[in-house]
Amino acid sequence: MYINSVGHYIPEKVVDNKYFEQLHGFDDNWLFKRTGILERRRATSEDINVMAINAVSSAKGKIPYDISEVDTIVGATYSYKDTLNTIAHQVQHEFDIKNTRALTVSSACSSLINALEVAQAYIISGKSKKAIVVASEHNSAYSDDSDKVSGHLWGDGAVAFFISKERLSEDDIEIKDIKTKGLGTVGRSIEGVKLEPAKDGITMPFGRDVFNWACKYMTEIVKDVVEENHYKEEDIDYVIPHQANVRIIENVRKQLGFSNEQVLTNIEKCGNTGCASVGIVFSQNQEKFRKGNKIALTVFGGGYSCGAVLMEK
Repeated sequence: MYINSVGHYIPEKVVDNKYFEQLHGFDDNWLFKRTGILERRRATSEDINVMAINAVSSAKGKIPYDISEVDTIVGATYSYKDTLNTIAHQVQHEFDIKNTRALTVSSACSSLINALEVAQAYIISGKSKKAIVVASEHNSAYSDDSDKVSGHLWGDGAVAFFISKERLSEDDIEIKDIKTKGLGTVGRSIEGVKLEPAKDGITMPFGRDVFNWACKYMTEIVKDVVEENHYKEEDIDYVIPHQANVRIIENVRKQLGFSNEQVLTNIEKCGNTGCASVGIVFSQNQEKFRKGNKIALTVFGGGYSCGAVLMEK
């Protein structure tokens, strides 16, 4: 299947490290070296639905067909505003797309990759020809800035992909393969990262466990998807890792043997935008990709979970 268009949305409000220095006494340079984050974007009047709709609007103008032709909408998030009227239904309603299925999936920070895989399954089965996959995270609705462990990590944002079964233009990017995996049996999988809305929101009680398994599985799964498609790591031009922490990103980069220039990031300006993170980075760098370039996305999420996508321009 093919990506026809991609667009993203990040809020205007900037929360820099000085805020957390004043709040906790964290040194700005120490926080940057530890996380890779200089600032993060936070929603104000926007909620998860508004951000999702804005991302779709950003991508909509570049598709070579009318949005009414979309027959599948798959949302991706863990930071729900409404668990019944999800972002997929909100997008359907906003753009008046009558003849479509709409559903939203959740697998922590792997949710976008799972949503792409769900859309792929509909397309391969013959039930779908054109799809929207939209990921939106309103982390700041659930995060607690007073949490010294992880409160400083979170940012908000959204991304949307228009996808078709067939190539519709020379600018389309082919999704060659998608691979996902549940990791609910490793380490402290079901307690490493939590979001309990009725209790204390997003927390990361076992950050070291998250770090160790993220480094392992983000590397392994991207190697798997590359090798299963008869390529080698040196055939990949760019890799976009989940924007969780610069130390995880650097660990994965070294294991894969990529240069700094090949690893695309936005964590320094956006923080951890959850499952939308790799998609936002992809959207921000889409003009960089040249014909024949191969791009890999690799993610890790709570639960635990992981996933990878292999693409070619």
